[in-house]
Amino acid sequence: MNSNTNTLNSGNPIRKYQGLKVIPHTILPVDDYLTVEEAMAITINGKNFTVTMRTPGDELELVRGLLYSEDIYRNKEVNPEVLNIKKNKMGYISKVHLQIPPESLGTGYKNSRSLLSVSSCGICGKQELMAIVPEAQIDTGNLKIGLPEITKMYAILENGQVQFEKSGGIHAAAIFNTHHELLSLKEDIGRHNAVDKAIGDLLLAKNIKGAEFLLVSGRVSYEIITKAFAARIPFLAAVSAPSSLAVDYAKELGITLMGFCRENKFTVYSHVERIIQ
Repeated sequence: MNSNTNTLNSGNPIRKYQGLKVIPHTILPVDDYLTVEEAMAITINGKNFTVTMRTPGDELELVRGLLYSEDIYRNKEVNPEVLNIKKNKMGYISKVHLQIPPESLGTGYKNSRSLLSVSSCGICGKQELMAIVPEAQIDTGNLKIGLPEITKMYAILENGQVQFEKSGGIHAAAIFNTHHELLSLKEDIGRHNAVDKAIGDLLLAKNIKGAEFLLVSGRVSYEIITKAFAARIPFLAAVSAPSSLAVDYAKELGITLMGFCRENKFTVYSHVERIIQ
């Protein structure tokens, strides 16, 4: 899998639509730019594996991150071979054909069925919640975080949301290192897709070990916690609320989970010992 995907990114992820804006006593025609949502199929070794609904762009990063975080292919050193890429009549990539040695396929592949992964629900179509492999909790050493650092990183994320500025309907995920420097920022209509793209970006660049902070633009579900854990990212911050299951898993897996990170404040739900007073 080539890390230079610029020539593979297809289509415009933003599309203009005409609509009517309803305000008191008036209805006005408007042109809105909306985030594109398109299906992309993934085949592995000639067999259909999954169809994911996503925002066009960074397809190979999305595939790489999805395979890694779902324990389909966990090799960090060798990228899967891309045999063929197909596009639809709109110019969007519609299918990615991969070749992976059967002995390298993980338990996520062996225990999975052909599934539909939609942008609004990262676990739709699966038979059961992903089984967490018995690994030790994430250890951060002496690494801690405070409000000024969270505010600084969120300012970087917001400034980097190019598609959000145009459409207002797309999520973002950003990964930072120990020094709060941006390593990757990706956008997608699906929250979990944005996370997969950012993780996949670092895997392609062989820089996943530098990941310490994951910031997301929406809420946090169980699945985003498991993705952070798979990438061994100890800090996860969200603009909105986490789910109860997300908090439970964050406590269990050693992840410091912060929610409502806006207006110069946040709420921490797990491993509060890593927060600077």
